Amino acid sequence: MENQPNKAAVSLVFAVNQQRFELSSVDPSITLLHFLRHHTSFKSVKLGCGEGGCGACVVLLSKYDPVLDKVEDFTVSSCLTLLGSIHGCSITTSEGIGNCKDGFHSIHQRFAGFHASQCGFCTPGMCVSLFSALVKAEKTNRPEPSPGFSKLTVSEAEKAISGNLCRCTGYRPIADACKSFASDVDMEDLGLNAFWKKGCGEEEKSSKLPPYDPNNGPCLFPEFLKKEIRSIPFVDSKGCSWLNPLSIKDLNRLLGCDDSSNISKTKLVVGNTEVGYYKEFERVDRYINLKFIPELSVIRKDSTGIEIGATVTIAKAIEALKNNNHESSSIGELVFNKLAEHMEKIASSFVRNTASIGGNLMMAQRKQFPSDIATILLAAGSMISILTGSSQETIMLDEFLKRPPLGPKCVLLSVKIPNWDSVKDVDSNDATVMFDSFRASPRPLGNALPYLNAAFLAAISPCKNSNGIVLNSCHLAFGAYGTKHAIRARNIEEFLAGKVIDYNVIYEAISLTGATIVPEKGTACPAYRTSLAVGFLFVFLSSLVDEKAAIDRDHLDGCRNASSTRPERFNLNHGSLGYNKTATLLSSGKQTLELSSEYYPVGDAIIKSGAAIQASGEAIYVDDIPSPTNCLYGAFIYSSKPLARVKGLTFPPKSQPEGVVAVISARDIPVGGQNIGTRTMFGDEILFGDKLTECASLPLAFVVADTQKHADVAAEYAVVDYDTHNLEAPILSVEDAVKRSSFFEVPSFLIPKQVGDISKGMAEADYHINAAQIRLGSQYYFYMETHSALAIPDEDNCMVVYSSSQWPVNAHFVIAKCLSVPEHNVRVITRRVGGGFGGKAMKSMVVASACALAAHKLCRPVRIYMNRKTDMVMAGGRHPMKVTYNVGFKSNGKITGCQLDILVDAGMSIDVSPIMPQTIVNGLKKYDWGALSVDIKVCKTNNPSRSTMRAPGLAQGSFIAEAIIEHVASTLCMDVDTVRRVNMHTFSSLKKFYKNAGEPQDYTLPSIWDRLATSSCLEQRTEMVDKFNSCNTWKKRGLSRIPVVQGMTLRPTPGKVSILTDGSVAVEVGGIEIGQGLWTKVRQMVTYALSSIKCDGTSDLLEKVRVVQSDTIGLIQGGGTYASTTSESSCEAVRLCCNILVERLTPLKKRLEESGSVKWDVLISQANLQAVNLSVNSLYVPDFVSSSYLNYGVAVSEVELDLLTGETTILRSDIIQDCGRSLNPAVDLGQIEGAFVQGIGFYMSEEYLTNPDGLVITNSTWTYKIPTIDTIPKQLNVEILNSGRHKNHILSSKASGEPPLLLAASVHCAARAAIKEARKQICTWKHRDESDYTFQLEVPATMPVVKELCGLDSVESYLKWINELRTTAS
Repeated sequence: MENQPNKAAVSLVFAVNQQRFELSSVDPSITLLHFLRHHTSFKSVKLGCGEGGCGACVVLLSKYDPVLDKVEDFTVSSCLTLLGSIHGCSITTSEGIGNCKDGFHSIHQRFAGFHASQCGFCTPGMCVSLFSALVKAEKTNRPEPSPGFSKLTVSEAEKAISGNLCRCTGYRPIADACKSFASDVDMEDLGLNAFWKKGCGEEEKSSKLPPYDPNNGPCLFPEFLKKEIRSIPFVDSKGCSWLNPLSIKDLNRLLGCDDSSNISKTKLVVGNTEVGYYKEFERVDRYINLKFIPELSVIRKDSTGIEIGATVTIAKAIEALKNNNHESSSIGELVFNKLAEHMEKIASSFVRNTASIGGNLMMAQRKQFPSDIATILLAAGSMISILTGSSQETIMLDEFLKRPPLGPKCVLLSVKIPNWDSVKDVDSNDATVMFDSFRASPRPLGNALPYLNAAFLAAISPCKNSNGIVLNSCHLAFGAYGTKHAIRARNIEEFLAGKVIDYNVIYEAISLTGATIVPEKGTACPAYRTSLAVGFLFVFLSSLVDEKAAIDRDHLDGCRNASSTRPERFNLNHGSLGYNKTATLLSSGKQTLELSSEYYPVGDAIIKSGAAIQASGEAIYVDDIPSPTNCLYGAFIYSSKPLARVKGLTFPPKSQPEGVVAVISARDIPVGGQNIGTRTMFGDEILFGDKLTECASLPLAFVVADTQKHADVAAEYAVVDYDTHNLEAPILSVEDAVKRSSFFEVPSFLIPKQVGDISKGMAEADYHINAAQIRLGSQYYFYMETHSALAIPDEDNCMVVYSSSQWPVNAHFVIAKCLSVPEHNVRVITRRVGGGFGGKAMKSMVVASACALAAHKLCRPVRIYMNRKTDMVMAGGRHPMKVTYNVGFKSNGKITGCQLDILVDAGMSIDVSPIMPQTIVNGLKKYDWGALSVDIKVCKTNNPSRSTMRAPGLAQGSFIAEAIIEHVASTLCMDVDTVRRVNMHTFSSLKKFYKNAGEPQDYTLPSIWDRLATSSCLEQRTEMVDKFNSCNTWKKRGLSRIPVVQGMTLRPTPGKVSILTDGSVAVEVGGIEIGQGLWTKVRQMVTYALSSIKCDGTSDLLEKVRVVQSDTIGLIQGGGTYASTTSESSCEAVRLCCNILVERLTPLKKRLEESGSVKWDVLISQANLQAVNLSVNSLYVPDFVSSSYLNYGVAVSEVELDLLTGETTILRSDIIQDCGRSLNPAVDLGQIEGAFVQGIGFYMSEEYLTNPDGLVITNSTWTYKIPTIDTIPKQLNVEILNSGRHKNHILSSKASGEPPLLLAASVHCAARAAIKEARKQICTWKHRDESDYTFQLEVPATMPVVKELCGLDSVESYLKWINELRTTAS
């Protein structure tokens, strides 16, 4: 093989959706995602994170093996896969599975029919993940399934999308769509869909599903590619080369020809998944692909063990470990299977399919990556073969990890895992090996780094002098806890060696563990991580304790170690004190709703508009619009300091970025233009910080380059020169803001008024709680589509901007002011948004304005697709706050007065933060407080500016109310459900707290409260929870029911309806389709309203109605899409239009009826001939009575806590939401479930953290964890209450987008109840007073938070108690 590329480079050949691509020149650093999006017509692959952490970019890769003469198919993350690595491969995207021209695949049809797509941005990736699972299942030898089904199992169907993120749906309908393909599915278990009605039998249901035929699918590997199986020696482009050595000798030659000056610019590649974690900004001159070296891809099995080559993927290693040749009951088999089981929790399937074993271990060795593989292989006694030049050596993995980072010329060859059947230490009849592994992470099924991982192997034998078990020797490995690499805890191993295991020995061992497993300084949650190590070792060793040595078996229940490798003859304590680590998925869900035909098709559960093209990936988002000629790309340079003068901005001399065209700043704003980036009702905010930055994340400049990658790299390289001399210290906390009186003014009409006489209320109380405090954190939106915009200069100094925005009309205004042009020179167009949740209301204006300014300055189109890190840093997110409350209450739990002081951290700029006092109190007032006094200060700090996020203020206010109720119940030692009921509103008190209470019959909350108790079997389950808690030590359950009352407000909204000459209808509305089903409801309303003309041929009118994109010139006064009511308002706006159209058409229809019945298309044709105006524009302005109403809901949730890890499993959630008469129950159901799961994220898992300067540090999918399919309720039951007529509502409907998010606090409250049980238990162990269980559970209640409240020393306390019992008994 040549050392250097020659000029006659060999072409790169591959296929995409059966189309042949042959490239003679390729930049090897280009990813498959970039190529697909920029050089093909296929746009279904989306950039969600660029880290392999979300699944939006997943494609199916098919590869031919000429030796076996078979094609292998597997999913990959196209955002990580380098284009050079796919030579001879075939790529299938969601469009390749099916599309609107060739026909949709049944996957697309079922996703649409099960209402499993909302914003749609994640849906194509979901579909490909499921398709891959179907393809894989079809290759098995399982029995042929019934027609229409696959060989897939329900479990496999759910797991197929376990690595894919969705922020909209709550996953339940996605799981149903996937399960509908499974051969073992229970059709009764499938939820609401468009295929069958209630009451259908199983056979009828099966027949109505879109048919699935595995033999009628797309061709995954075209025949022409079988000729391209040879490895190409290199791809050469602009001095950058891709090399494919075919042997170790070739590789050594390539590495040997590098001198020390350029070896760092050479990169060894297998799957390239490393860049998902360690971002790559430095230029690479040579990529050396190791996948064609046979010695590195070996999987060799013999009696001594399994040798796995360095380039073998994790997926292949799992397969090899599961399919070894040893006896199924052998020790070696059990160890290998346990290793495979653990590896299945690493990353996600589409990452495991390309990530290599060797790459993972090298990251652990060189870069201190928190590897699971290193830890479990360390415990298994694995050996590593490495090559440095011509020198090869085999060393223990322990030594490999301890060495200084290996040099760039050092290559890992293979790893050898011993077969423990052949190890001499246990080669006797009475000895055996026990092996187990552990990990504690935010997600049970993986796709999340662990707080700590561990693996333990022990050689054990029966004690000859007693009934105990002797631990002859052991390997105890711990990793990922804040240390340089995984370690063997040799001091603990030496202590345990030769000892008979009892609780005294275990106590000594875990004491040593606590002193040994100590995270390095700066590691988050260090004490928690140490406690995990203690807990895991306790579980492992406790199963070796002789059953007769235990005092009471009941004390040991609660952990079942189904996955232990310990042979049957040693299972003395196996069933009682094992540890259930098996992750299960969603089991079931039930949807109860009542369809109404009164306003048909309004009220029907029709499929969301565009759902099928969203699934196939043909729906167009801003970044899918083809780039115009000469288009440039932008990226923001933002401040990293909270308060500083900006003296200058430069690029390092040695790292001059490629392709930079300009750096746009405030100085480039045209004469007469304003430095304006955002407009709100409270004022304008700047686009760029000029000479002073007042918060970290503030945009300072906008770098423009020839590609998005070059722009992003340039922004990353930029060096800002700061000066803080003679500046005050920044305000970085609400306490500092109070000290320096730094507040935003809140208009008087937004200041909450006191309810009742607070002094009297406090005086009437029997008990008081004084100065109690709560802190609530922030939350990031995590819309799947990050901010994007495209600005195109037009004739006559005009500008057209495509923006992913919830508020295009304000973006229009801001751009015009910034450019100093009349507003008629600007058009902002938004078709659909890939998720918003409030995050694309204000911040999208900044993005659109920066693009427009750059386009104006450079006279060229400029676009941006913001990378996930920058988006997370600049987004702002939900408002954090500090709450101090005083509450007075009677002995029966009735609260008589509540006084709150709330400090809201609004950040640097005002945004819409002055609404927070009103919205917080809106959420608080759901209970009758007797008297309520609230003082809310909106603090101006030097933190990033906060903005609206789904249920802004309400999510916090509703939670604060629950926290107070919980505190009162705890103080009185009363059942909290009773205290809630005592303090629920009567209609009389409701009118006292809410001006818009409506009529008595509108107040449905009391009936919903009781209805849910019955439907959820609350009383019986409460007894079951109590019984469970009394029988289990290390698992505790909690159950909680909470109500929600939310005031909703409708806003003026425009609409336009035009009937075209063929009778089809084009509709424009001011609201934006962000996944909430606005277009769907609007189409239903237009169909209903126009059908009142009562013509023949209107039965299919719904299919003739299309809602078109928002255009700020075509329809003015659009307003923003927020606060859940835009769909209602838009529906009423178009109804007004339709009423006028019907009024215009009615006289003509009557004249035509004189000759007989009139068809719709004839009526419209005649109307055109007679010059009837068939286009109407209206503005719906709600009157005082109909402008606001109250929304009610109740939820009950049950959780199970793992006291050793702090993990919270949501067993079941039941919800009843009053939607009035739902405009579309399917859409509203999706909103309810999606909002509830997003609320779970806020209350339980999502940490939006900053450094001491206020700069966001949880800025990736690695560090920020939204709910996934394995963290949602195992059973999710939702009832949409049809509460009858509400004469002042739009067709008696109510909103559904925000209120259910508040109900997710039921999960938090249930966790609190479980923690309370755990704390009672600890009080018993520690002989403490059990009278006071009062504590505050933080938001979010993450695993470390829960574990700390359950006791970081719970294991030690338990063992002391057990030993005390034994001492007393003896």
